[in-house]
Amino acid sequence: MLARRLTATAAALIIGGTVWAQDQSIIVQSTTSTANSGLYDYLLPIFQDETGIQVNVVAVGTGQAIKNAKNCDGDVLLVHSKRSEEQFVATGFGTERTDLMYNDFVVVGPAADPASVGGMTDVHAALAQIAEKGALFASRGDDSGTHKKEMALWADSGIDPTAASGEWYRETGSGMGATLNAGIGMGAYVMADRATWISFGNKQDYQIAVQGDDDMSNQYGVIPVNPVKCPTVNVDAAQTFADWLVSSVGQEAIASYKVADQQLFFPNAPKN
Repeated sequence: MLARRLTATAAALIIGGTVWAQDQSIIVQSTTSTANSGLYDYLLPIFQDETGIQVNVVAVGTGQAIKNAKNCDGDVLLVHSKRSEEQFVATGFGTERTDLMYNDFVVVGPAADPASVGGMTDVHAALAQIAEKGALFASRGDDSGTHKKEMALWADSGIDPTAASGEWYRETGSGMGATLNAGIGMGAYVMADRATWISFGNKQDYQIAVQGDDDMSNQYGVIPVNPVKCPTVNVDAAQTFADWLVSSVGQEAIASYKVADQQLFFPNAPKN
């Protein structure tokens, strides 16, 4: 288990009629895309200035983030695999899941476009074409939210790419940035979340080949960890963070974060 921090019970800070706990810290088990995109670097100082709560982010693939949270190594879960998130809550590890924000996935590839999928908006047809031509495809292969989504898209396309593992289908077992670097190095197509792709600095001649399919939507959710399962949870501070993210202030902050003048995440928490 991660070393837990000491939490001080300090004087309350009142902002806009809301009482916030100060001088506390929480651990957020998070998907890598929100960290790699720079979103936390933008959001967390705003949150800490308002509340006095320090947020420590553990950025791993969604599958690993969920395992860590089940091991009571965190106070809040922020990932992007809705089915897995709902199971996390249903089994009692989370108190409540709330939609937070969304963007989408894209398939990127080299300018040569060996599978001739550039400009396609039907991801299932594009994946079938990549498989048929045996064009190289680099997968994270790490049980992350992106990997889960990729495998679901292959399945919906009627294809099991793992049958060609080590041939045209290459599994890196790595995060998004490392997989993009590996894919670009071998001239392979890669599926990535748009936020990471926009923020990625080693694009070389790569460009977005496939985008715009509704099935490539990428929804993020936020879940406080349940203290019934994990008594060490900093309940008040965790709930404060989750509430702030879905509040009008948090949602506006998410919407205002841009890279290269492009909005990376689109807030969609339910309005109270």
